Amino acid sequence: MDKQALDKYIRLFKEFFRYAIVGGIAFLADSGTLFVFKEFILKGGSKPELFASTAMGFIAGLAVNYILSIIFVFKKSENSSSGKGAKAFIVFAVIGVIGLGLTELGMYAGVYLLKWHYLVTKVITAALVLVWNYCGRKIFVFNK
Repeated sequence: MDKQALDKYIRLFKEFFRYAIVGGIAFLADSGTLFVFKEFILKGGSKPELFASTAMGFIAGLAVNYILSIIFVFKKSENSSSGKGAKAFIVFAVIGVIGLGLTELGMYAGVYLLKWHYLVTKVITAALVLVWNYCGRKIFVFNK
């Protein structure tokens, strides 16, 4: 492998590492919101309440992820404008909504089919959705 290709892979790895840190922070906002809604606001224990709590967490995590992705992850000069603006945010959000669908599916499978605790299920699902979100956003939003 030549030096130029190696440098590209190293930059990509560093970028993914920054995205994983941002994803971790967004995960805390997401999971914290999920916990607050599930335990204190929508505490009936029904499937719709779990899914609504998961969606509220998603919204909090999406906002944190978008802001930190622009500031910290995709900050190279050639990406500086590609992630900003209404169109970019809409694409960013659509990728996130697909991630939410994957999360809801994972939450259903983990909690109701496999009988795992909802927070254990959330951690496992979040790790898988992290990869989808990074790849989708790298390709479709921060693609310069």
